[in-house]
Amino acid sequence: MLTIWRFMDGNRAHEKQSAALVSGLRAVLGADQLVCCDLNCDEVRLPLWRKAPPSLAQLPIPDFILGAGHRTHWPVVRARSLFGGRSVVIMQPSLPLAWFDFAVIPEHDRPPPLQNVILTRGALAEPLPDLPPEPDRALLLLGGPSKHFHWDAAKVSAVTSRLLLRPRRWIVSDSRRTPPDTLAQCAGNGIELHAWQACPEGWLAEQMARAGEIWVTGDSVSMIFEALQSRAPVGVIPMPSRHPRNKIRSALDRLLDEGLVTDRIAEEVPGAVPHTPALRKPLAQEVLCAQALLRRSGWAAAQVALPGAAQ
Repeated sequence: MLTIWRFMDGNRAHEKQSAALVSGLRAVLGADQLVCCDLNCDEVRLPLWRKAPPSLAQLPIPDFILGAGHRTHWPVVRARSLFGGRSVVIMQPSLPLAWFDFAVIPEHDRPPPLQNVILTRGALAEPLPDLPPEPDRALLLLGGPSKHFHWDAAKVSAVTSRLLLRPRRWIVSDSRRTPPDTLAQCAGNGIELHAWQACPEGWLAEQMARAGEIWVTGDSVSMIFEALQSRAPVGVIPMPSRHPRNKIRSALDRLLDEGLVTDRIAEEVPGAVPHTPALRKPLAQEVLCAQALLRRSGWAAAQVALPGAAQ
């Protein structure tokens, strides 16, 4: 039985990545072979000069202690010193890499080639619900200006206008960064508009699982990797880079070069039978990272892991 302590900082984006790694470990080992204890950083204090809180001492001894986000780094390090186990940080840490047993880091961050570094393709994403994709269902996700990309409103309008003319059941949603009125400009006959504020938890994952085709603006790289957890082909609307040296753009270019995503819209003859893009396997890199973590840590159950561990 593998026991995990997962420290959480209240940031949903961070917590989704640590939850993804836990999901990968469950997929490799089996759900009945893993226990995960979720710990809130605000509720569990681990200062250097005090003993461990009684609440932690009552938990099963951890095999792995996970954390994603700056606020989880110290609790992960301190808990490991008090209770043992292996410390695992997700994303480039603010503390030295040598302080952690393992670091799961996106390759575009160019971490040093150390034995304790496990590379990922972008952000880890949780597996989607097991729902059958619907070929005539298409999902369009709009981002907005970011520290890595400008927002080309004219290009977004032109590309989305072409996309939404295709005979699909279109579902369009925006995000916190989307400029005002962008979503409303996509209104049309039969097009479903969903403002991000009104979407319940789990809505987006269900839409991705059911989609037969997904398009995302290129500024939303984490959303692109979530879309790659589906079986649907994924299209990208590229956005202009803010900097000549843009590691996020480089990661997106690699996805385009490898054919995992496309930036081309297939033209369709009006009135013809809609073209149904071929489905593919989910990216599922959380499973590859879990395999790599088990193998490198020497965990006995790694002997029965699926082939193809992450580098």
